[in-house]
Amino acid sequence: MDVAAKSESKDNLPLLLTQSADPLKRTGISNGRLSGLLVNISLYGFAIAFVITTAISLRTIQNSFCYHNKGPEAACESVDAYYMLLFGAIQIVLSQIPNFHNIKWLSVVAAIMSFTYSFIGMGLSIAQIIEKGHAEGSIGGISTSSGAEKLWLVSQALGDISFSYPFSTILMEIQKASGIAVTVTTFVYLSCGGAGYAAFGDNTPGNLLTGFGSSKFYWLVNFANACLVVHLVGSYQVYSQPLFATVENWFRFRFPDSEFVNHTYMLKLPLLPTFELNFLSLSFRTAYVASTTVIAMIFPYFNQILGVLGSIIFWPLTIYFPVEIYLTQSSTVSWTTKWVLLRTFSIFGFLFGLFTLIGCIKGIVTEKIS
Repeated sequence: MDVAAKSESKDNLPLLLTQSADPLKRTGISNGRLSGLLVNISLYGFAIAFVITTAISLRTIQNSFCYHNKGPEAACESVDAYYMLLFGAIQIVLSQIPNFHNIKWLSVVAAIMSFTYSFIGMGLSIAQIIEKGHAEGSIGGISTSSGAEKLWLVSQALGDISFSYPFSTILMEIQKASGIAVTVTTFVYLSCGGAGYAAFGDNTPGNLLTGFGSSKFYWLVNFANACLVVHLVGSYQVYSQPLFATVENWFRFRFPDSEFVNHTYMLKLPLLPTFELNFLSLSFRTAYVASTTVIAMIFPYFNQILGVLGSIIFWPLTIYFPVEIYLTQSSTVSWTTKWVLLRTFSIFGFLFGLFTLIGCIKGIVTEKIS
């Protein structure tokens, strides 16, 4: 649902964000440059998360068909790595699309798919609650054996929530679009999360649609997972194209006379329209997709990876830099009530991000060694 809003962004999104923060220059690296770096890191992180999520959905579809054709006792487990490689191969091809403006149609399709699978997951959860006659779970959340375990799970959940609100990937100037996107996102996430927990209780999966494998509406579950895959195929490009543009524009600025960097060839293949081929784009974008796929294969931990990404980018991009920009541009006097409140808010955001980051890293280490 937030993809449609992001489609309004330009190819040089990170550069624009960097320029917005330039008044905050300090000694050494400026806050503007640092914010631009963090934005690009967050875009890269989203790409990794999309690889993991797509593999989970493809595996769920395959297992669903297997169980319903061979019975619930059949050995239908599959390896996520195969699906990650398939997704990576598709993205290598799509990544050769010249720029952001050529994928507007893909962004629209992705947004429609997002609404579709979200409401299907919500509807199936509500149907399961009605069928059982009661809601699972409790006000205390998932049961744990100790208070420490509960604390770590809370930190990971907060990290996931941070990941769900990537304000920094939308231009600050698009205030109306941001407001609409956040409102719709909050409604859908809360509805799906609440309905999912009420349907599954302590067994609620990180990816809600994977919990309906035994549902009599398996065909609808498979359709929803297919919509999710289509959504992420488009979202990968929506998030990655601004990063592609930033890196390639930097190379073109640094090496204006390089044929490898600047020359574009027109290639015509049988039965296909003519398309542009640039060796810099071909090599960098292929390496980029390959790296996100490999990292996803090494750390295929859905919730924990999302939590780490959310923890890293939430405080600096959503709290610290906006607060600094506001204080600088509004010439707020130090130690006034407004200044103290905003500084306190920023410090609290830092502690919040640190807490969630530690918890999510612990989750990854626990999953890896187990």
